[in-house]
Formats: sequence, structure tokens, C-alpha cells
Amino acid sequence: MSYSQVVYDRLSKIYAHQSEYLQAVLEVLVSLEPLLKSTNIYEKNKILERITEPERLIQFKVEWLDDKGEIQVNKGYRVQFNSAIGPYKGGLRFHPSVNEGVLKFLGFEQIFKNSLTGLPIGGAKGGSDFDPKGKSDNEIMRFCQSFMLNLYRHIGATVDVPAGDIGVGGREIGYLYGAYKKITNTYEGVLTGKGLNFGGSLARTEATGYGTVYFAREMLKTKNDALEGKICTVSGAGNVAIYCCEKLHQVGAKPITVSDSRGMILDENGINVDVLKQVKEVERASLTRYKELVPSAKYISVDEYKKGTNAVWSVKCDAAFPCATQNELNKEDAITLLNNGCKLVAEGANMPSSIDAINVFLDAKIHYGPAKAANAGGVATSELEMQQNASMCSWSFEKVDSKLNDIMTHIHENAAMTAKEFKADGNLVLGANIAGFRKVADSMIALGVM
Repeated sequence: MSYSQVVYDRLSKIYAHQSEYLQAVLEVLVSLEPLLKSTNIYEKNKILERITEPERLIQFKVEWLDDKGEIQVNKGYRVQFNSAIGPYKGGLRFHPSVNEGVLKFLGFEQIFKNSLTGLPIGGAKGGSDFDPKGKSDNEIMRFCQSFMLNLYRHIGATVDVPAGDIGVGGREIGYLYGAYKKITNTYEGVLTGKGLNFGGSLARTEATGYGTVYFAREMLKTKNDALEGKICTVSGAGNVAIYCCEKLHQVGAKPITVSDSRGMILDENGINVDVLKQVKEVERASLTRYKELVPSAKYISVDEYKKGTNAVWSVKCDAAFPCATQNELNKEDAITLLNNGCKLVAEGANMPSSIDAINVFLDAKIHYGPAKAANAGGVATSELEMQQNASMCSWSFEKVDSKLNDIMTHIHENAAMTAKEFKADGNLVLGANIAGFRKVADSMIALGVM
């Protein structure tokens, strides 16, 4: 039995209830087989055993008062997974689905994603089962203040720098940072995704969506192709999806779908990004509101979806951009995409494709950009915000966007060259996993055991 299989079998017994975490681990370990067969240094130093366990897992209760004056209680977490190459870095997610297993999967993925950026940042993730939907601004503020009262002692500008994720946007980051300043009496770059008036970075809002499109462009370049003129399907309607659509328009492609938890929009004329921003960023409304503002668009409720599938992936397209959440694209969806002529998938969300779906894409040899490579632009630009905070300066949008472009180009080149090194030309899953892992693992060996 191989080294990686032994490690996975042990983890699957201990964490049988953490399916997302085990899925993320399995996807990485399978890809690492060629590297592990080429050298015994990682087995000798027990790197897989060490890298698959968090360095620190923090759990706490969050008590807060709702607008009726009633006490509410939620769970809060921070999974500080690996700091071998830099301070912990990764988002905070506020959503009812948040639990230890989900955050371990996200934190584990973050290790290799952050490594691929080439920047000095380790992997972490955190959040709460608190649901911001339906809450007033005052309720969200009180929750964020209570959450930070528990989290502040575990983070710092050179220790752990959280950012936003699902359910944590500019509003929430503002409340969290305000609480951190009040509690610690310090003004430092301890959170990223901040407002521009208090240490935020231009282009940070756009970075994940833009970066996913930049990565897709690099994949197509290898075949002398381009996004211009391509019909694209996009899932999600949050920050990543919005700015993925915006950049697709800018490069001459046509995004025609977006989705949320209630349904999807199909706009054959191309998603109107200004309307989408109004609906989701200003009104914080359902996509039914987009239909009201753009009557020519078609709205499809989740009740109309074929059972076990996502209707977004049934729409004919040249390229698909999953930008919603984990496991939103399964094997049946993948086969439907291929049958409808899709030639490229670039993941803007974290682990949006199931392992079976990934295998369908790899077997078909289409352009497939895995999440830890294709959506790394967000965390990369968060680190650029850290750089600006550390030097107490602010860069132009063009400078940040140019650096983002360069980082995404580097990530693609690194993943592609690593895949070629291990005789898996074009397999960016293998290339990204090995490239991200090798940097962290070699650092862990060099740092010794404590």
C-alpha cells in the first residue's frame, strides 16, 4: 500500500464524518503520487501526516443580542492549518453550513492555493454558522463585534490575517475591523478586504473573479485560442461571479447565466453587470429582482431544476465558470457540459466540482483550471493589501490589477511546467497540487520539528 493511501485510510477512520475535508485531502494525495514515488524524503519526514492536520483549531461560542433584545448563540471557528511559508491567511465564512469539517477542507485547500501565488502566506480558514440573511445591519454589527471579541487574541498582522468569504463582505469586514481596533487599540493590517478609507486595496473586490478569467485566458493561450467571442456560463451571484462576468465582458466574451440559492438567470443578451450589482450589492435581493429589471431575461427557480443537477450547467456554452460553492457541479453536470460543447472550465469557487466531475474533465482533456489555481487571485490580492498596509501606502487600481495579472500568469506557468515535469502535460490538477505542496513541504523539512 502506498504512503499516501496509508495516510488517507487513517484520516478517513478518524474523520469519517468530515466528508468535504476527506474529499479535499483525497484529491491532493492522488495527485501527489508521482512526486512521492520519485523520492522518499516526504515519507521519511512524515510530511503527509503533518500537513493534513491543522497546527491549531480554535472553536468558541458567539453570544449576541438580536433586535428584540433576545440572546442568540452561534459557533465560531478558526482553523490555522499551516504557517510554514508565512502567516496564516484565509477567509471567514458566515453561513449555516459552516462546521469544523467544511472549514478544514477550506483551510487545507488554502495551504496550496496560497503557496501557488508565490507570496509568503500560510493557509487558514474560519467562520461561523451565523446566517447574515434576514438580519438587520445592527444585528450583523453586534454579531461581528462578539465574534471578534473571541477571535482577536488569535490573529495579528504577522500571525493570522483573515479575509472575507461567503456571507462576509465589506460590511462585515468593516464591523470586524472596527471591533478589533477597539479591543486592541491598534491600527494594523489584520484583516483584508477592508474599505478603501481605512486600509483597503483597490482591485481587491474584483480580484477573485478577474483572476479566474486571467487564468482561463492563459489556458486558452496554450492552444492559440482566446476568450473573445466565447459564450460563458457562470454560477453564483456574489462577489466572485459578479466580477467574473465583468471581466468576461471586458475581454469580449459573453456571460449568459448567474445563480443564487433560489434560482438562476439566463440572459441570452449577456448578463447586465450594472443591474446585477444593483440587485446583489445594493438591494441585496434575490435574482427575481434581476428579472424585474431585465424583462427579456429568463428566471428559472431551483424547484424547476432536474433533481441532482444544477441547471446552470445544462445551458450550452463554450466555457463554464463555477463561482458559487463546493460540490455544485457533479458528474452528470460535467457530462452535460461536454455534450453541449464546453471546452473550458475555470473554477472561481472553492472545490465546486466533485472528484467524479473532475475526472470527466481530465479524461476529455478539455481546459480545466482547478480552484486552488484558478481562484487564487483573491488571496493573492489580499496579500498585496497586506503589503500596502505594512508600508502605510496605497497603490493604484492599475498597479494592483497588473500584479494580479502577473500572479495568475505565474500560477498557470508553474502548474503547467510541473505537470509536464511529471509527464502529465495539460493536467493542471496534478501540476498545481504538486507545485503548491512541494514548496510548503520543503519549507517544513527545512524548519525542523518542534
